[in-house]
Amino acid sequence: MLGDNAMKTSTRGGPVLSPGKLALGGALIALGLAAPFLIYPTFLMKALCFAIFAMAFNLLIGYVGLLSFGHAAFFGFAGYLAGHSLKIWGLPTELGLILATVASAALGTGFGWLAIRRQGIYFAMITLALSQVIYFVALQAPQTGGEDGLQAIPRGTLLGFIDLSDNLTLYYTVFGIFLACFALMARIVHSPFGEVLRAIRDNEPRAVSLGYKADQYKLLAFTLSAGLSGLAGALKAVVFQIASLSDVHWHASGEVVLMTLLGGIGTALGPIAGAFAYTALQNYLAPFGSWVFIIQGAVFVICVLLFRDGLVGLAGRTWRYFSKSSS
Repeated sequence: MLGDNAMKTSTRGGPVLSPGKLALGGALIALGLAAPFLIYPTFLMKALCFAIFAMAFNLLIGYVGLLSFGHAAFFGFAGYLAGHSLKIWGLPTELGLILATVASAALGTGFGWLAIRRQGIYFAMITLALSQVIYFVALQAPQTGGEDGLQAIPRGTLLGFIDLSDNLTLYYTVFGIFLACFALMARIVHSPFGEVLRAIRDNEPRAVSLGYKADQYKLLAFTLSAGLSGLAGALKAVVFQIASLSDVHWHASGEVVLMTLLGGIGTALGPIAGAFAYTALQNYLAPFGSWVFIIQGAVFVICVLLFRDGLVGLAGRTWRYFSKSSS
């Protein structure tokens, strides 16, 4: 039963990692530490911000089964709030990030309270409509700079003495925050709370019949997802020193859906792989001009048709195939 599974997870205190997973995790961390000496740090920081955004979205669609078309509201709103608090109010960088994250979670609570009353396409349309309200406010409010955006956001210092104006220092800060978010996400999905979320996704009436209040769990998941999305948006605003309308536009909501689909929905590494692949497509296909959208569309169509479990699923199946062939 669901309750028994939750108790077993709680007794273990988290997921049991195999030596192979530990080795893979160590290799990826080592790669992340060495990456800025091999690849342009700003590209990596953009990809890491998108990875946090995609992980937050994946919590909602991959583990609760809720498709939101309004997550750009939290991503962009947090960017504006972090930029305003750093530039106008003069807050320390860490306080600006925390404020933006908490405010996005609060905004997500309000949006979620309205949206979870419906399911399926109706839920998606409600989140899209609410997101457009935030876009309209960002376009009209004098504090946001309108179409010019909020520019010249200071990076400041971390803890009062770590200078974030240096790209390498800022990269390791973003990378550390990314690792913390990944660990938090892993803890959430492997906790009793995560077990209930999966039960709601698979069979909500049965979960309700077992005594779980599905709406409360969905609202909490929505709030967590919104808060982490806000953290990603605030980090991106600090990295690029600008908060613009593109981050709160509905296109950004579509982009995070594509990242998650491309990497693999409901997997730990899928959103990360999808974010890096999408960022690479954006950067390296830029010389093609307007054709970049056609090329991206073709890539996503191929992905959906040929490997619906995403890049991570494809990599796993390839690894298993060669492992069986060599044994």
